[in-house]
Amino acid sequence: MPHDDPGHRHDDHDHGHDHGHHHAPADFGRAFAVGAALNIGFVAVEAVAGLMTGSLALLADAGHNLSDVLGLLMAWGAMVLARTLPTARRSYGLRKGTILASLANAGLLLVAVGAIVWEAIRRFGAPEPLSPGPVMVVALIGVTINTATALMFMRGQHDLNVRGAFLHMAADAAVSLGVVFAAAVIWLMPAWTWIDPLVGLVIAAVIIAGTWGLLRDSLDMALDAAPRGVDPDAVRDWLAARPGVTGVHDLHIWAMSTTETALTAHLTRPDNADGDAFLHETAHALAERFRIGHPTLQIETGADGRACHFAPIDVV
Repeated sequence: MPHDDPGHRHDDHDHGHDHGHHHAPADFGRAFAVGAALNIGFVAVEAVAGLMTGSLALLADAGHNLSDVLGLLMAWGAMVLARTLPTARRSYGLRKGTILASLANAGLLLVAVGAIVWEAIRRFGAPEPLSPGPVMVVALIGVTINTATALMFMRGQHDLNVRGAFLHMAADAAVSLGVVFAAAVIWLMPAWTWIDPLVGLVIAAVIIAGTWGLLRDSLDMALDAAPRGVDPDAVRDWLAARPGVTGVHDLHIWAMSTTETALTAHLTRPDNADGDAFLHETAHALAERFRIGHPTLQIETGADGRACHFAPIDVV
């Protein structure tokens, strides 16, 4: 609905909810619940086995899996909160919680890495004996559980929470394979106890490698940067090429949640006789071409000769 303001015409259109909003499928709630339950049980088994066998690799993997359980629970909770209806004060609802959960998840993983590295360095100087047989059995259980959990999150990679869950579970399966390898080596070469802390360091490297992208994307989203899958220059050029548009300024693109993208922009369009049709078509195309499902466009005809205060590139 148009709102008149001296010097500007503000045209608010429909926001294309059927095209640009990509919500996590409802059945991911069950996947989060099953995945968390399986991994909580495995963490308990792995931690007890690690203490009984003296395996740092198992303890390191248990710590990693615990942080993943917390991450799954936070992501699940954020997904539920994201469905909260907007209010006058929180006009976007609690969608941003999904981004904060992803950022917290990445932070937890980095804390786990620090603990693993510290203990691995200590054990290089004072190797401890371990029982390779039980370690291999527990780690193989971990491979099975983490692979099954990862498969539940294989779909829905457009959601940062779901993608993070999938990557962590897949990495956990690979890490558990590493633990099996370390136990097998020590079984064959009992004097090679240094292989256990070495695998702990490898686990830490795997966690960092898998977490970096999640941390980077979550931090960008928390700071309202344009989502990585959207090219702001391409969006600007496309808007500038729309019929009748002579200028684009004050363009902002940011993530409302891990699955929804918003845009605001001022378009200079001297002849805006077909304003409503132009806005509807532009909103639909933004959703289809760029997956931007919540655009708000302000049309300025420039009829009064005054320049928009937000036109300079350095004005936010």
